Amino acid sequence: MNRCIGLGRLAALVSALVLAGCSHEEFAETSEAQATAGLEVSQGWTPTPSMLLQRMDHTATLLRTGQVLVVGGQSSSSAELYDPKGVRWLPGGSLGAARRRHSATLLNNGKVLVAGGDSGASSTGTAELYDPTAGTWVATGNLDSLRSGHTATLLSSGKVLVVGGENGAGAGLATAQLYDPATGTWSATGALRRARVGHTATLLGNGRVMVTGGRVGPRGSFVNDVELYEPSTGLWTLAAGMLGVRSGHSATRLLSGKVLVAGGFIDELTASRTSELFDPGTGTWTSVAQGLPGERAQHTATLLHSGEVLVSGGTDGNSPYLQSAAIFDPALVRWSVTSSMSTSRLGHTATLLPQGDVFVAGGSAEGTQGASSAERFSVPTPPWRPTAVMSSARYHHSVTLLDSGKVLVAGGTSTGGSGLWGAELYDEHLVTWTQTGSLVAPRFLHGAAELPSGNVLVAGGQASSSSYLSSAEVYDLATGQWSSTGALAGARSRHTTTLLESGQVLVTGGRMSSSFSSILATAELYDPPSGTWRTTGAMNVRRVNHTATMLLSGQVLVVGGTTPTGDTATAELYNMHTGQWTQTGSMSGTRYGHIAVALPGGKVLVAGGWGLGGALATAEIYDPAQGGWTTVAPMTSSRYGALASVLSSGRVLVLGGDAGAGTGLLSTTEVFDPALGQWTSAGTMSNALSSGTVTRLAISGRLLVAGGLGTSGALSSAELYTPAL
Repeated sequence: MNRCIGLGRLAALVSALVLAGCSHEEFAETSEAQATAGLEVSQGWTPTPSMLLQRMDHTATLLRTGQVLVVGGQSSSSAELYDPKGVRWLPGGSLGAARRRHSATLLNNGKVLVAGGDSGASSTGTAELYDPTAGTWVATGNLDSLRSGHTATLLSSGKVLVVGGENGAGAGLATAQLYDPATGTWSATGALRRARVGHTATLLGNGRVMVTGGRVGPRGSFVNDVELYEPSTGLWTLAAGMLGVRSGHSATRLLSGKVLVAGGFIDELTASRTSELFDPGTGTWTSVAQGLPGERAQHTATLLHSGEVLVSGGTDGNSPYLQSAAIFDPALVRWSVTSSMSTSRLGHTATLLPQGDVFVAGGSAEGTQGASSAERFSVPTPPWRPTAVMSSARYHHSVTLLDSGKVLVAGGTSTGGSGLWGAELYDEHLVTWTQTGSLVAPRFLHGAAELPSGNVLVAGGQASSSSYLSSAEVYDLATGQWSSTGALAGARSRHTTTLLESGQVLVTGGRMSSSFSSILATAELYDPPSGTWRTTGAMNVRRVNHTATMLLSGQVLVVGGTTPTGDTATAELYNMHTGQWTQTGSMSGTRYGHIAVALPGGKVLVAGGWGLGGALATAEIYDPAQGGWTTVAPMTSSRYGALASVLSSGRVLVLGGDAGAGTGLLSTTEVFDPALGQWTSAGTMSNALSSGTVTRLAISGRLLVAGGLGTSGALSSAELYTPAL
């Protein structure tokens, strides 16, 4: 039984884990009641290879490689790695101390900070770092005291906030500590108003940390109060309390920015089936009318790529181990029953894999003190799925969404040395690609724009690795054929192409040959009625591999790129009325091959690319009203040559790209939420790629990714991304 359920009901207790401010013990076998509320859905669990050791009260951390680092548990000082692609376990080295009820935090540099915990005999205040590149563990600065059962939260600054827990002598802690990865040291920050064990800590979109509920020490009273940590001051303030007391509950930040709090113990004997939502905008709590399908505490809660939340395992206060699972739908604000795990689990971990599966490992299964088994929960509709294949493999091609809703792909290269003539159309209704008229000239690394007439202009590019083009042509929707139009003043490749509000098309920069000295500052305007080009004002900086983004003002923002003398952080604005460029604020660092996306409201997100030291994960936002940049949270992966598109929700999907030495091309994707200033995983594509195209489809709002350069060469495949709720 669980000590929270009542000490008088169990003669001998074997200490294991404090999640609700009370211990999980080796329970007598009892049957689990079947949940009868909610709706059945079609998700399912499948077994995966077992861990090398039995573990409970361990941690599981998703690394940037896509592997899962499982650390400690019980009296273990070992770690192991789960490889989802190879479906196998690998050794993860040994820690300096045995740990359970510790914390594990993925840092912005890709390393994992493991802090505190206990070995069953005593608590520890030590901390150590795991380096995935070297596969080694190294000691780092110690906490201020022995601490276990605490929370650890990665702040927007990159520091880690550790809060509460117990001190190894049966007392709760109100203190908080900050770990600085730059110095490897801990420092004190503001203390909570009360000691807490069995609480939760959630990073909000505004950068604050919300701590909810718990117990005042392992044997103290249950509380419902909520405290907010402000990183800029290091101080805590009280927020509106939850609607009921809870300990050993879950708190999950939804894609909307609201926080879902579910289950938990409300006294020594009773687990709750209630849940409630916190709205950071109003600072208020709202009860979810429909309760969980059954009482549940000390469970796991995982935010799926769909925006739903999966809870699994735990205890209901009577049955010590739960096998059941449930899903919360934020759109319908309701819970539903899903299929049960293969075994009941308590003290287990649940990790969202890049593919969209949830990986559950270990825990205390019925009749054991620890389990080595693992399983995966698969959603019926993953965010990514293949669609019809193009007739030709291609990358460095162009893509244009037509007024009909069809998608036109043109040119590109399959070898990197010669251009393609072919063009084809994707029909979302029929889910087919159909070849259409061939280009007048083969070309890749060209620009494309849909004209006000609905026809499509392509200009410049390369016919081969040494042949740079000045020619341009127009695709006629009515005939499906291409015809030549006026030529550019000079050859250019890797330039930008932007349709202006005037109906003219602006082309900027690029290069005339492979020589750095041929990088251009010039800009030209295409006039559709006359089919001719004319020179307009030249940029202040010669650029290639830069970006150009249309602002709400009608101006065009050009950012970064490579110049004849090196990479640049500069940015400038084009005024179509005057034909002139003016410099605006520079980014925090140089970058080229980055993404730039106009956000709802007029700001521009720039992320990734190549800068000092290699591929970048950093991101920043340009505010046209201020003419300056603000740094935001970095992506989870460094990405050069990635693709990006704004979703109908206003979020931004970034996918693929090259992570640089040691990693290479990526199949992972992530979404930036401007309202929260945070990135979340968006699943994994079938192929790692760069230099492809992404288009938001007009009918469904799905995103179509077509072609690209994969690990084995040019791709003909295409995939669809279904945005989260």
